[in-house]
Amino acid sequence: MTRSVDSVDLQGRTAVVTGAASGIGRACATVLAEAGAKVRVLDLDAERANEVAAAIGGEAHVVDLTDPHGGIRVADDADILVNNAGFQVVRPLEEFPPATFHQMLAVMVEAPFQLMRAALPHMYAQNWGRIVNVSSVHGLRASAFKAGYVTAKHALEGLSKVAAVEGGPHGVTSNCVNPGYVRTPLVEKQIADQAAAHGIPEQEVVEQVLLARSATKQLIEPGQVAELVLYLCSPAAAFINGASLTMDGAWTAQ
Repeated sequence: MTRSVDSVDLQGRTAVVTGAASGIGRACATVLAEAGAKVRVLDLDAERANEVAAAIGGEAHVVDLTDPHGGIRVADDADILVNNAGFQVVRPLEEFPPATFHQMLAVMVEAPFQLMRAALPHMYAQNWGRIVNVSSVHGLRASAFKAGYVTAKHALEGLSKVAAVEGGPHGVTSNCVNPGYVRTPLVEKQIADQAAAHGIPEQEVVEQVLLARSATKQLIEPGQVAELVLYLCSPAAAFINGASLTMDGAWTAQ
């Protein structure tokens, strides 16, 4: 089977990927670079960001996205913006730390807003741009103990749609990709948290909690999400705009 990267030419394009030092972000940075884009790897982890940038011939930028202006300076000439950075905290709502709730909104909603705001004038000027927001099935459905994450992803969905409606006349698309549980450090970390919250052993979390709604009892691989992100940057996806594309093994179908 031909990979998407083999049919997408991003030579001359500049891509900004947040949270690109690991997981989905790293996979996105890699496939975009393989398609010819010059990729800016944004992450708080300087060592791993530099490692990824060196591996793909990109640029590493150490950015704290809780800073309202973090990353803006490297997004103002971006042709492609992938808002991927995020983190998870699992707590009952009445115990959810307010400061953490605010921080999650800052990273997963305010930062994408600021980066879009910085990138759109350049995209509009050239009548081409691609914004891909890595959302989640939790941007479409709720799960217990995830007040911050579910709220942030739902807000990101709305922001993405506004960018789609405004950007469409200028050749700019904005879409969300909505994976289920992906084999990333973020998911691996929450297995222990989920075990504590639900009072079950860790080995039962994946099947009984994470994949309970999924007809396909496997974690998604980061590269599979990245291939969908890359497709949304292709000519074939020019009329996919304002969409939320699930890849969840039928998690949201039931």
